[in-house]
Amino acid sequence: MANYSEGRAPARSKRRRMSTAAILVITVIIAVICVAGTFLGIYISGIRYTKIDTPGGGFVKFFGKVDDLGAPYKGKLYYSDGTTAEIDMSSNTVTYSNGDIYVGELKKLLKDGEGKLTFATGDVYEGAFSGDAITGTGKFSFAGGDTYEGALINGVKEGYGTYIWADGSMYIGDFRGDKKEGTGKYMWADGSSYEGQYKDDLKNGRGVYKFSNGDTYEGDFESDVRTGIGKYTWANGEIYEGQFAGNMMNGTGKYTWPQGRVYEGVFENGKIVRTDGGENTSPETTDAETTGAGF
Repeated sequence: MANYSEGRAPARSKRRRMSTAAILVITVIIAVICVAGTFLGIYISGIRYTKIDTPGGGFVKFFGKVDDLGAPYKGKLYYSDGTTAEIDMSSNTVTYSNGDIYVGELKKLLKDGEGKLTFATGDVYEGAFSGDAITGTGKFSFAGGDTYEGALINGVKEGYGTYIWADGSMYIGDFRGDKKEGTGKYMWADGSSYEGQYKDDLKNGRGVYKFSNGDTYEGDFESDVRTGIGKYTWANGEIYEGQFAGNMMNGTGKYTWPQGRVYEGVFENGKIVRTDGGENTSPETTDAETTGAGF
């Protein structure tokens, strides 16, 4: 009987192919391990990410190295307005992407306390900060030569302060919304001065204006103009007391000459209105219309 098994090739076992799902699972596992390893390496190296909300409703993000207590030490800041900065707590320095540089106290990544902010424009502020804003008392030194020292809120003059212009002119008094408002004194470089009330950066209310030529006006102002009731005294001794409009004697008033002569009546555009039907005439003065300097 023939043996048919002789000469037959041995049977080959089939290799099982891995399914697509298994490959996908393994790939995901490897990716997770790699990512976890990366984050572990970052964590071990002391690099952290944190986000701080700012008082104004924005935020600041930190990515960088932390100290032994886990507090931000050196890294990059990302602000909600798109600005970025480099922070170095070893020197309490924040260098902004726009060229500004801050050196001073920091609390939770924000400028808070005393510090100095040098702007890329050349302006410099030294003083108080709160919640990353220029708020408190400090001094601005502007690139053009002007200076301001006093109260500020969010970088705006608000409260009592002193502003000195490059030409030597000076204002000391109240500010509101970055403008002169309240009571203050302005001294011009030519020697003129005004002390009184302000509103919206203009002389408004009662005040005293002393001109460099020796004249003085004491009375009402409206939008920087002598308007209302006031008294104008010339350097030569002549005096007018009464109504003003458009910086001139307008309305009823009293004009007194040094020799004692007095006129009481109506004035129009700085001139006496004759009551006998004649033409208007000016009082006997070289500056009867009281135009004055500084207006």
